[in-house]
Amino acid sequence: MSFWSRIKNFTRLTSAKSADKSPLSLKERVNALKNIPAFLKLIWQTNAALAAGNIFLRLIRSAIPLATLYIAKLIIDEVIRITQSPDDVNTSYLLSLVALEFGLAIFSDILNRGTALLDSLLGDLFANKSSVELMKHAATLDMAQFEDSVFYDKLERARRQTLSRTILMSQVLGQMQDIITMGFLAVGLIAFNPWLILLLLVAVIPAFLGESHFNERSYSLVHSWTPERRELDYLRLTGASDETAKEIKIFGLADFLINRFQELSDKFYNDNKKLALRRAAWGSVFAALGSIGYYGAYLYIIYQTINGQISIGQLTFLSGSFARLRGLLEGILNRFSSIAEGALYLQDFFDFFQLTPHIKTNPQSRPFPQPIRHGFTFDNVGFKYANSPDKWAIRHLNFTLAAGEKLALVGENGAGKTTLVKLLARLYDPSEGRILLDGYDLREYNPEDLRKEIGVIFQDFVRFQMTASNNIAVGRIEEKENLSRIQTSAAQSLADSVIQKLPGGYDQMIGRRFAKGVELSGGEWQKMALGRAYMRNAQLLILDEPTAALDARAEHEVFQRFAELTHGKTAVLISHRFSTVRMADRILVIENGQLLEIGSHIELLAKDGRYAELFRLQAKGYQ
Repeated sequence: MSFWSRIKNFTRLTSAKSADKSPLSLKERVNALKNIPAFLKLIWQTNAALAAGNIFLRLIRSAIPLATLYIAKLIIDEVIRITQSPDDVNTSYLLSLVALEFGLAIFSDILNRGTALLDSLLGDLFANKSSVELMKHAATLDMAQFEDSVFYDKLERARRQTLSRTILMSQVLGQMQDIITMGFLAVGLIAFNPWLILLLLVAVIPAFLGESHFNERSYSLVHSWTPERRELDYLRLTGASDETAKEIKIFGLADFLINRFQELSDKFYNDNKKLALRRAAWGSVFAALGSIGYYGAYLYIIYQTINGQISIGQLTFLSGSFARLRGLLEGILNRFSSIAEGALYLQDFFDFFQLTPHIKTNPQSRPFPQPIRHGFTFDNVGFKYANSPDKWAIRHLNFTLAAGEKLALVGENGAGKTTLVKLLARLYDPSEGRILLDGYDLREYNPEDLRKEIGVIFQDFVRFQMTASNNIAVGRIEEKENLSRIQTSAAQSLADSVIQKLPGGYDQMIGRRFAKGVELSGGEWQKMALGRAYMRNAQLLILDEPTAALDARAEHEVFQRFAELTHGKTAVLISHRFSTVRMADRILVIENGQLLEIGSHIELLAKDGRYAELFRLQAKGYQ
């Protein structure tokens, strides 16, 4: 059963509250507690042996306080008996009690350390497992979701919970242990005088209600600040990064970034300060009420002792039990409030797993053609981005990319060229119309099978901080141990000349994020990225401005190699350089998201339309 399926079997999750400043309702807080059973189930499934051992040790620990207090009572009573009976001085029983108390202290310390060890191990395993599941689920989601700011807020909150939820685990287990301990201690107080328990509740409950209120307010504040905290993280990274240092210095952006960070951080600090001051003030009042209750009970026990109704040992036992009970009850109630707060944050974690992709795999999907026989047909295709619902990125596209054809896309920035490519790779589905592959709708194919047959290198390709070998192997990561294939791909993209200069060759760490990493130039990075496309060895190769950072000689060599290596394969090329574009079989000109003209270089020049105009403008620049 999947991670998310297990969650759904144990709890019905409520949606995360939108990012506003309003407090959460009591119903929302109560509903959040429904996440605890699912959370505990996931902890158990992380490692049942460690979880069972943790519970067992805590059960034993829960009886230690009562045993220690009772032995202390026996010791005091025995000391008093010996001092009042000088003719009958026999300390063997007293020494045995002291030895027993000493043994309990040693045993308790061992249990404490054992519990802390299991908490740490289980917490690390759970954090690792939940992080893995988070990455797995994120990998199933659509590109459109990653471009949504609300999605990013959910992702950010979920990411933070993978580590902090280990604290909640210790709190929940500690809560169970303290409740059992309270049960043991309460028996003695109830047997002596049940009114002491009532006095204890009256003294502690106001503090609990106060903590609950301020925990809820704290959660509301942090939740509502998620977008701003993401901006703070971005500003912090941008203001001190090797990737941005040049432009920050050249454009003098340091003060701008610092001032914006200061503005946001001060605002959050002031909001949090107001809440903290109110919490501290009311906390002092509630603490005073708790002290009044404790000392009232203590005076009553002392009065009973003076009247001879109980012994000095019983006085010690009862006062110690009451003090311990008060501490435990305060801890339980306050921890309960923290657990409720944690459950609210935990809901953010679970809420992320409620997100489902719109582009799903059809169990009855059509097998991908091997090879592609006819090609891709755009049938009145239109597309809108979710964050721009009133603007068509592309519309009324009708053309065919034939199998084995090399098609160049030409148009100004923002014309829709990259959007067309993303639709072709089914990173999005059309808002209207359809894309056919060999006569069948692209939706009828498994998207994973489709993407395995497409090699795409975007202009904003990722510069992976990995070894040179892995930087190329990401094109077909399952072949990362196939050095021969990696070397061949590097040679095809001219990246081998870059790698030969590296101190560690293919094992050299690329980028400066990690120790001994070597940074590459823009052109060198681009050759590494092109190596991924060749590593893919796919039926359709898509290059989005693949030579933007290359010099003229390197560009010419890359495209000569490209023409040779894509022989018999389908290829799409996006470029602003007409010396490159004219190598394509056909050229598609896009303007304002619509097909303006299509044909070969010669045909479009003869048509004397938009392509011819752009070609002459660029050619004039070289004269």
